[in-house]
Amino acid sequence: MLTWQDFPDAPASGHQICAVADIPRDGVLSLSLEGYPVLVVIDGATPKVFVNACPHQFLPLDQRSNSILSADGRRLMCSNHQAEFDIADGTGARGFGLGACLAVVPTHLQGEYLHVGAAIS
Repeated sequence: MLTWQDFPDAPASGHQICAVADIPRDGVLSLSLEGYPVLVVIDGATPKVFVNACPHQFLPLDQRSNSILSADGRRLMCSNHQAEFDIADGTGARGFGLGACLAVVPTHLQGEYLHVGAAIS
């Protein structure tokens, strides 16, 4: 299983991702962090960040459609081959996602902004 740092152009710890206010409460924010593709979602009240690469064929989940959040808001769905992943931890939930996992990008809040990596004390 690949980690977030195994992907090309992985940002350094501390890199700013986005303002928390920019994360949709009922959707997905797709961003490029200087060439590093990520998906940002809210799980309950907690922001979650995943590398935007389906482990089935490493295509962006939103390549064919921006509608990649399930109706119940609990799964990310790959628009290429309908693999599904739980937003709590990225584990495969259905289809080509079974037995696979999205790469989770660790994050921390600094003020009103979400940053890559663990908080620096």
